Amino acid sequence: MSGITDEIGTAEVTPGVRIPLIGLGTWPLMDEDATAAVVQAINNGYRHIDTAENYRNEAAVREGIRRSGIDRADLFLTTKFNTRWHSRSGVRDAFGEAVKRLGTDHLDLFLVHWPNPQQGRFVEACEGLQDLVDNGSIRAWGVSNFKPAHLRLVQDAGLAVPLNQIQLDPEHGQAGQLAYHRGHGILTGAYSPLGRNGGFLNHPAVSSPARELGKTGAQIALRWHVQHGRVAVPKSADSHRQRENLDVFSFALTQQQMSAIDALETGAPPRLDSDTYFH
Repeated sequence: MSGITDEIGTAEVTPGVRIPLIGLGTWPLMDEDATAAVVQAINNGYRHIDTAENYRNEAAVREGIRRSGIDRADLFLTTKFNTRWHSRSGVRDAFGEAVKRLGTDHLDLFLVHWPNPQQGRFVEACEGLQDLVDNGSIRAWGVSNFKPAHLRLVQDAGLAVPLNQIQLDPEHGQAGQLAYHRGHGILTGAYSPLGRNGGFLNHPAVSSPARELGKTGAQIALRWHVQHGRVAVPKSADSHRQRENLDVFSFALTQQQMSAIDALETGAPPRLDSDTYFH
């Protein structure tokens, strides 16, 4: 394995705020497992940690950050809040609870976890997030699992959505969703970036460049994400795999290789439908 580059790739979420393109996903790690994974990841060079209220591990993430000894200013911390907070005042309360659990005075990125359109208050939640940016409590805001129809309603309220984190891997490419993001300047975040079972990692579109470049299939898939300009947050508690997942900036895929991985798209929808699923 080639060495991890000194400076991992970043993307601009909003003017002046850059996010590392590879972060540590922490679901479904809990308690000491989550804490140990965070300490290990930070020691391995990660500077972006992704968590959520619903993961029930924010306190464990806090302990991992504390044990690592990292300066808070050197870490990009993302978390998400639940549907119960979907109002402008509710988002302020959600922020207060999140920073308490995480042991920090600010967040780098705060996301609406699910739109829950049946409740009909996700636009208010986004307005509350913009309030938090305006008063300096958070550096940037975004959403998660929002379909174009949901994003359009937020934009109709006069808000530009900086980032949308969605389930995304070579077999669940969500082409229409990505086209909407590109057309509206929305940065794409990918959760479950290596899929749920990783079967596509053995496909020749992935295994062939892995063999040619001396990389793992997971590294090829993550390079595909970042070469498309997306933020990927793979979960791993294994130190060796953490280092491999971070080492995707010392090589590049050809356009032909990228297109072959693009072609793995099956048209399958995300595992959960954000028109009906929420928490």
